[in-house]
Amino acid sequence: MFKALNPAPLSAWKFSVELRQEMAWYWQALIITLSLLFGMFICALILMAAGVPGAELLNEFIVFTLFDVSSLKSVLFQAAPLAMVGLAGSLAFRARFWNLGLEGQMIFGAIGATAVTMFDIGPESLRLVTMIIAAMLFGLMWAIFPVFIKLKWDVNEIVSTLMLNYVAVNFLLHLLYGSWKDPGSSFPYSPVYQDFERIPDIFNGISLSVFVALGISLLVLWFVSIARSSLYLKFVDKSPSVAGAAGIPVKKMILFTVLFSGALAGLAGVMVTAGQEGRLTHSFFAGYGFSGILIAFLARNNALAAIATAFLIALLYIAGQSLQVFYQIPFAMVQLIQAILVICVASSDFFIRHRVKRLNSGGAS
Repeated sequence: MFKALNPAPLSAWKFSVELRQEMAWYWQALIITLSLLFGMFICALILMAAGVPGAELLNEFIVFTLFDVSSLKSVLFQAAPLAMVGLAGSLAFRARFWNLGLEGQMIFGAIGATAVTMFDIGPESLRLVTMIIAAMLFGLMWAIFPVFIKLKWDVNEIVSTLMLNYVAVNFLLHLLYGSWKDPGSSFPYSPVYQDFERIPDIFNGISLSVFVALGISLLVLWFVSIARSSLYLKFVDKSPSVAGAAGIPVKKMILFTVLFSGALAGLAGVMVTAGQEGRLTHSFFAGYGFSGILIAFLARNNALAAIATAFLIALLYIAGQSLQVFYQIPFAMVQLIQAILVICVASSDFFIRHRVKRLNSGGAS
């Protein structure tokens, strides 16, 4: 009476993967958001397995961090230099220059700022401004060599920028274990900056570095979204050869963008030393290079997204410190969370660029 249903076996179904021509930005944002949520779910399982109560995760990462005034100020304080290295990475990557030397540029930026304090350059009223300018110039200077040899002889910038990080670290140690060693304690860090050489709090306890970061972020946003350079960068990012054929000064555009990137990394260096450390130390830069690349990657080289991502990474740092204190979670766990989020976002790129279609046994979709 009733005819039995005979579904096709699984082997009869086939799948094909096709490249997408384009995808609307809101669909891209949805896919990236879902991938981040999935990554956060995995991280929550790992933290609970490590001994953090599941009911406390929301409190640690949201309530006690965002809704506590002192914790929120700490997040903003930490987010300022992270935003600078993130924007530095995003700028260089937009110009198809893989700047992995952000830490070296940070180090030389901090060295330039500290040189101003060591040799009392400029009047006291302008000392902090002089330090910031020196930091940006020194960071820019440390980016000149790799971009020059890239444009002149096509030397791989990944190798050159990475190697220059080691040069910068060893030069920093040479200074701190040598002529710049604190004479009072003989420990490997510089003498403490004077009060007028420190980045002050100017509004309700919020550091000036936060407002400097916001101002620089607007400048970068103008450079990559509004100015003529934004159009040039789009061409360079898509295809340098086509951009050159269209009359765009590709080499000048790459040179200027990479130097801008180095200046921002140098600015991040002085934000850490004059804002957080109060002196030049041998490890002030640790982790910032990786974080800058991470921010640029998660933000997909978008300036606005880089600022938001820097805030989220800072939130993760501050919450991670709380977990270390109250639940004895090692800092490596925070780095593991970062790695999981990167993997999830990297995986989401497949669904943005490709479409999976199911075919029946006849080969039609």
